[in-house]
Amino acid sequence: MIRSAGLVALVALCVVLPSAPRAETAVPESAAQVALSFAPVVKAAAPAVVNIYATRVVQERRSPFADDPFFSQFFDALGPAQPRLQNSLGSGVIVDADGIVVSNYHVVGQATEIRVVLNDRREYAADVILGDQESDLAVLRLRDAGDLPVLPLRNSDEVEVGDLVLAIGNPFGVGQTVSSGIISGLARSALQVGDGRGYFIQTDAAINPGNSGGALVDTEGRLVGINTAILTQGGGSNGIGFAIPANLVKSIVAQAEAGAERFARPWAGVTGQAMDAALAEGLGLARPDGVLVSDLHPLSPFAAAGVKAGDVILSMGGAATNTPQEMIFRMAALGTGAETELVWLRDGAEMRGTLRLIAAPDDPPREQVTVTEDVALRGLTVARVNPAVAEELRLPVGVEGVVVVQAEDLAARAGFQRGDLVMAINGAVVGSPSDVVALAEVPSRVWVVDLVRQGRGMRMRFRF
Repeated sequence: MIRSAGLVALVALCVVLPSAPRAETAVPESAAQVALSFAPVVKAAAPAVVNIYATRVVQERRSPFADDPFFSQFFDALGPAQPRLQNSLGSGVIVDADGIVVSNYHVVGQATEIRVVLNDRREYAADVILGDQESDLAVLRLRDAGDLPVLPLRNSDEVEVGDLVLAIGNPFGVGQTVSSGIISGLARSALQVGDGRGYFIQTDAAINPGNSGGALVDTEGRLVGINTAILTQGGGSNGIGFAIPANLVKSIVAQAEAGAERFARPWAGVTGQAMDAALAEGLGLARPDGVLVSDLHPLSPFAAAGVKAGDVILSMGGAATNTPQEMIFRMAALGTGAETELVWLRDGAEMRGTLRLIAAPDDPPREQVTVTEDVALRGLTVARVNPAVAEELRLPVGVEGVVVVQAEDLAARAGFQRGDLVMAINGAVVGSPSDVVALAEVPSRVWVVDLVRQGRGMRMRFRF
């Protein structure tokens, strides 16, 4: 009886209830509707994201012992160097309708041939017009291209943790793919990417090999950043990806379109460190905010603004500067010639000034010379250290003396390296680049050269 009653009730219910109307598919037209589907965002942004196929020639050594399980470990690098084509796969973003594309330096920086494929399958050859290994950014120009779809850039300082974002690229070469996530973190500066430590936006949107150079966009289809790296153990996405902020992308693109051959960063002339709880307590600060200035070059723009050693730089242009990398990023995004408000602390009092961003001054003159005579130091190029030379060679602030700019021929065989500070040659103190040339011409069978390499003193001995 119970089963029958239940069945009757069920039948009655089926008769009474009207059939549900079929839902109609509609394209979302408001922010609330977009939250239910990313399709409109993808339709707007995807055409401006491209696939990049790059080829470069590398010299590979193959030893005759390469296949021997024992001797290969000793003689693997002794074989003749042979050229080999190396292919790489990545993504890029069109930022100008005339064919300007931004990607990662590690995708195209050393390429000899670049092919760019658009979302609609059009293909173009491309050339790198500006590459910067330190930021891991490269700007390409497509040949004979025009009237292309463009991805607008967002002010990356406006993004917040929790914002919805999409990562668009070509992971593993499977074709253009979209993944969604949020902004997981800002101001990530401990990551080593390219030729230096950068400043990144973190996201949990899936980023995999092939996504490099692709777009991280917001829900309005604006470029938030260029996807560049992931933290992974097995090579796949673990939900921790990093993107170069759009504000830095905007700066490098502007310089590329202006015809610059290298990305010119404003010079800081400052040595500083991020504040921590111990430093803040020692300085009597309530919170560990800002960058503690430990040293300034006399020509530093920060010194011109009024900053002194021991001050704590809090913000630049209204944006916080809590690490040296964050400070350098904000300077690079503003560009040489810009002016911005600087806020710093001195003895607990807040101070303000105007920071005028400049290129590293080439003063005093570098007096660069090369040893060309048939002597032991032949092929050695040296220069006097000034801010411009120190910036090029990444020497610490305040370093003085004579530095090795290039070592070729006999100088390379002797062991000189770019960035070595030459202190003395055969006991004679080196005070200027011309001293190196003069001392190199003094006959000697045994040579003793005192150097400073990466902050450590050393002595080289060799015969000629």
